[in-house]
Amino acid sequence: MNNVLDLYGQWKDEPSLAVHLKQELVEIDGNYHEIEDRFYQHLSFGTGGMRGLLGAGTNRMNIYTIRRIAEGLALLILADGEEAMRRGVVIAYDTRHFSKEFALETAKTIGKHGIQVFLFKESRPTPELSFAIRHLQAYAGVVITASHNPATYNGIKIYGEDGGQLPPIPSDKMTQFIETLQNPFAIRTGDAAELVASGQLIYVSEEIDAAYERCLLTLREDIPMLTTHGQDVTIVFTPLHGAGLVPVTNGLRAFGFDNVTVVQEQAAPNSAFPTVLYPNPEERSAFELAIALGHETKADLLLATDPDADRLGVAIRKQDGEYELLNGNQLGALLLHYILMQKQKKGELPTNGIALKTIVTSEFGRAVATKFGVQMLDTLTGFKFISEKIEEFATTKAYTFLFGYEESYGFLIGDFARDKDAVQTALMTAEMVTYYHSKNHAIYEALQDLYEELGHFRESLTSLTFEGKQGQQKIEQLMRTFRTHPPQSIAGISVIAIEDYQLRTRRFSSGVVEPLTLPEADVLKLLLEDDSWICIRPSGTEPKCKFYFGVRKDDAASAEATLQMIEQDIMESIQVLN
Repeated sequence: MNNVLDLYGQWKDEPSLAVHLKQELVEIDGNYHEIEDRFYQHLSFGTGGMRGLLGAGTNRMNIYTIRRIAEGLALLILADGEEAMRRGVVIAYDTRHFSKEFALETAKTIGKHGIQVFLFKESRPTPELSFAIRHLQAYAGVVITASHNPATYNGIKIYGEDGGQLPPIPSDKMTQFIETLQNPFAIRTGDAAELVASGQLIYVSEEIDAAYERCLLTLREDIPMLTTHGQDVTIVFTPLHGAGLVPVTNGLRAFGFDNVTVVQEQAAPNSAFPTVLYPNPEERSAFELAIALGHETKADLLLATDPDADRLGVAIRKQDGEYELLNGNQLGALLLHYILMQKQKKGELPTNGIALKTIVTSEFGRAVATKFGVQMLDTLTGFKFISEKIEEFATTKAYTFLFGYEESYGFLIGDFARDKDAVQTALMTAEMVTYYHSKNHAIYEALQDLYEELGHFRESLTSLTFEGKQGQQKIEQLMRTFRTHPPQSIAGISVIAIEDYQLRTRRFSSGVVEPLTLPEADVLKLLLEDDSWICIRPSGTEPKCKFYFGVRKDDAASAEATLQMIEQDIMESIQVLN
């Protein structure tokens, strides 16, 4: 308690504290609950970096939190020597509150150490940042974003030289450096004008945009079809006030799509995201304006990117003229099927081809890959684990990467970026829809055909939110209970094995124990005798515990009924625990 109050007093009395942050602290004087929530911990890194509520305190996103992380990255680079300093860091940012300011603070903090810094002049997508690291042969990268979180959030993600999010070993080393920086007010920054004058800080945009677009064009699978039928498909696109407007519209035009209408109310960058409750393309509410415009233009396809344009939401028109949103599992399976089908037709499907997905992603994609004789490999949750495998295969030549995805609307087709890329995915989705349109076959019908051929897969996700210090303790208790007293059956279906990624074991109900090869993680996966599964994991970036459910049945009705029963049984058991 004293430490929390001491920190609060230190921050409130700090002369250099920004005025708006000082005012926040003055207003909560005497409110211990609010003070504790802001100061009981430092925001920490998870699977996708660090994000949190904007505001004053060690448990909030502000320029002092940013400087602490940036200083930790600078110390990591300095420890690797002059070449790492010369190659430097690329920094990008999305359209959120303070994103531009946080990006500049990062640049000034790193640049003062004599480390080369490349800073985007304007907001750009996270995948373009990943691309820029590789294009400029930089040592590391930073993007300021809170992805699809509400407008009150922001965050920071750190990338390695391969363009993927920083892997565990350097991340742990960087964390050690950060933990030595207990006083964020002691961290000094350079002067931006002086850094620019010395060449230590270089602004970039147009050159990277052009190079990125050239790589996007290499993704086209059927150029003649696009040339002939690109004008036949009508598309509505919304960037949801984020960074996706320029790269997606330019990319669609370069692919040959001229019948593209942008949702004007959501075109301009706006950090308040005024037209949506959440700027999340996974939610149907984010598509309301796009759906209305779709009906007006009779669009075949609706596309939406989140603020940093790494996640893509898709809605497709059905025969009755209504729009149905595809979930990440469905879109991933459809894209994988289209890409493998095209490569097989052209004789370009490699014998050592491989696709990647996470352990919480549907088995639908594995069924598609198996159909084409392609291996599907699982990784832990978090796209950085997919990018690690891509880098490994690029080095060893053991496999040829073909596609990577996760159920949370993240996809990667071309490995010139090493993080999920909504721009790539938007263009390939448009090509795929055009292909089926040219065959007088709607994409919705193509999805139903795949279900009939490979099985009816259904999935769902339930997230339980536990705010603050007590919430974190509840999540820990919940995981401990499932780990030590797992259910023997769920909805009357026997649990045949439990995968514990913290212990790295697969324990069968028979007593047999097998090792797991994936890295250690606080994740449990329950495997049921009918091929259904449940995965439980705390979020690495939000105060949530997530429950993933997956089933496969021979018909849609059975799949949906089984999914509902399993989810209901688990949620009722959670209520008992609480």
